[in-house]
Amino acid sequence: MPRKPLPVGTWGKIRRQKLGPSRFAARARFRDFDGITRDVQARDATAAAAEHALLEALRDRAAPTGDDVTPDTRLTKLADLWLDEITTEGRITQQTIDDYEQSVHSVILPALGGLRIREARVSRIDRFFKTIAATHPSKARIARTVLNQMIGMAVRHDALAVNPVRDIGRLPKKRRRVRAIDIGDLHKVRAAIRRWQTGRPGRPGPRHTDDLADIVEMLLATGGRIGEVLAFRWIDLDLTAQPATATFSGTLVYIKGMGTVRQPWTKSDAGYRTVLLPAFALTMLQRRRAKAGDDLEAGVFLSRRGTWLPPHNIRRQWREARRGTGLEWVTPHTFRKTVATLLDREANTKAAASQLGHNSEDITTTYYVEKARVAPDMTKILAALGDGEPRRRRECEGLEVAERTLVGNENEPD
Repeated sequence: MPRKPLPVGTWGKIRRQKLGPSRFAARARFRDFDGITRDVQARDATAAAAEHALLEALRDRAAPTGDDVTPDTRLTKLADLWLDEITTEGRITQQTIDDYEQSVHSVILPALGGLRIREARVSRIDRFFKTIAATHPSKARIARTVLNQMIGMAVRHDALAVNPVRDIGRLPKKRRRVRAIDIGDLHKVRAAIRRWQTGRPGRPGPRHTDDLADIVEMLLATGGRIGEVLAFRWIDLDLTAQPATATFSGTLVYIKGMGTVRQPWTKSDAGYRTVLLPAFALTMLQRRRAKAGDDLEAGVFLSRRGTWLPPHNIRRQWREARRGTGLEWVTPHTFRKTVATLLDREANTKAAASQLGHNSEDITTTYYVEKARVAPDMTKILAALGDGEPRRRRECEGLEVAERTLVGNENEPD
């Protein structure tokens, strides 16, 4: 029966041999990572020293190189290798890489970094995610995506046979009711912004600009995301067309070390779209265009220094404007949901999905369209399901009484 081959990266029985006075050798068969088994030996003055030297040589030979991923690789090392890989590939945006790196260092490694890959068992990972999800469900979902890809890299390098992250239980997900703004609340939104623009008497600093009011109008006119609307350039607009148009061709993102930059592509292929502008948006844009320079590549909404307006600044301004108004639930994304809800009700879901740049109408329906809280009046139709028997029973009982009366009268003596 042929001898069973050694596993790759391991060695067989160590054999000692005396070569002469104060001269010993230790040998062992080692199966290299190319699959070939080779004889490895070491020499020293004593048999024990020779064997010790051989063991060091075998361990060095079996030790992975800097880029190798083995079952004994710690998750800290795997994380570095994985981040290097996705950065080199250029498959995902730098903004996403920054988010993943944040999740690695703030969520995953503090809890699991000391584990070796072979120790990443389903039960241990499942317990970790359930603990995180109990208080920070969104962080848990991002971390699951990251760790799934990290362990996936280990599987590709044969450090694991299967990816344990795929077998963890479902993470709890808070269902939020989609809420759009009605006309009455829209009046409150505009009034709140006007009060915020006026400012408080004696307040230091420059006067608030019209930017927030105009950006909200553009959000309502287009249904775009805040980053998409802030990325509009004059070249993306055609104010002479009938009706005027706006083309979504990019979005603003924050990149560590660079700040807020314009990314020249949208979130998805469906996100690259041209929408028609209502009259209220055209009036606002014509006013801004009259004050703008000749550079068509310049942004429509720029800071006083001529730089892109960071989306988080606009969110902060809106939080200040809405304070104490009862509109604390309204965010820039709420305007996008408001557009989707209006188009879904007045036109159809397909029109709403196209306006928002969604690949699927299901996304629009599930996450952006407010469900009707009052059903239409269907009482006349539903009346057919009512119990008509009591009325017929009363009618029959009335006939029986009449018949008995008639019979009784006939039996009375003349």
